[in-house]
Amino acid sequence: MGILDFLSGQFIDVIEWTDDTRDTMVWRFEREGHEIKYGAKLTVREGQAAVFIHEGQLADVFTPGLYMLETNNMPIMTSLQHWDHGFKSPFKSEIYFINTTRFSDLKWGTKNPIMLRDPEFGPTRIRAFGTYTVKVADPAVFMKEIVGTDGEFTMDEISFQIRNIIVQQFSQAIASANIPVLDMAANTESVGKLIATAIAPTITAYGITIPELYIENISLPEAVEAALDKRTSMGIAGDLNKFTQYSAAEAMTAAAANPNGGGGMGAGLGMGMGMAMANQMTQEGPWGAVPPQPAAPVPPPPPPVERVWHIASNGQTTGPFSRATMGQMVGRGEVARDSMVWTAGQDGWKQAEEIPELAQLFTVMPPPPPPAPAN
Repeated sequence: MGILDFLSGQFIDVIEWTDDTRDTMVWRFEREGHEIKYGAKLTVREGQAAVFIHEGQLADVFTPGLYMLETNNMPIMTSLQHWDHGFKSPFKSEIYFINTTRFSDLKWGTKNPIMLRDPEFGPTRIRAFGTYTVKVADPAVFMKEIVGTDGEFTMDEISFQIRNIIVQQFSQAIASANIPVLDMAANTESVGKLIATAIAPTITAYGITIPELYIENISLPEAVEAALDKRTSMGIAGDLNKFTQYSAAEAMTAAAANPNGGGGMGAGLGMGMGMAMANQMTQEGPWGAVPPQPAAPVPPPPPPVERVWHIASNGQTTGPFSRATMGQMVGRGEVARDSMVWTAGQDGWKQAEEIPELAQLFTVMPPPPPPAPAN
């Protein structure tokens, strides 16, 4: 081996990338003039991909492995350069290393409350937050759609856009799922999968995937949460009378255990509580039995149904007429004592004076007026 062959072997170009950061997604291999020696060694480690950009065009993509940069393993570059198999000169190209590992523990959350219609609470607002994981699935698409010519691209530069996509799909999914607010905690896993499926087409167009998406918490407004806490407290307390007795007994025990802590006020408070409990126990009985409650007042009977009357005259019937109308007709002389009348439930036609209810109408009539005095 000649001295020139030995020196050329010692100065073989090595292209590789080692990263000790946690958020770098893309790193451009820097070389003066972007000049790469023909036959250089390219090392692509696990969790990486290498993309060659030649004169602004995306060329070859290399997956993990060790490569000799020659015409036989750079088919696109060879076609762009019109190389023959004897080509030995350096060439100019930009090389981008892409991190294909998972970027985990990324945060997302709703900036503003989401309005929805709950079957129990009616219109309400909720907030939600959680975590997700991002992974580059297609390095070529990711370079074209997201990175461009950025020499060092980090996760922070795309996380904001991904968060917006997640929140938008979460709002649509949770509003159309019709899941009651109180049941959302039991359905966070299914809702997370639903959101991941919904955003997959948009995310795939960027060359990335979201392998994991978690909903850590769904919260209600403070006023609604306070109302729920009160309802829960009432359910735990159960019988409020017994709960009041228990609280009073606890207060008496505390006052007796600390006679000097509250002075006369504590003793008086304990004595007052004791008298109140004694009165309550006297009312309830020695075994705590609840005294009989006063009977509920009997509601009044319904008002009687007013009867209506029919009148028969000259082979024809008229009516029905109420009792008030019959009284007016008596006053006008249209109904007499011997007028034949009938009402529902009556056994045939009868004279008006035979029916006590109508006979009263004739007794209240004023007598005929006295004759006019002579001039």
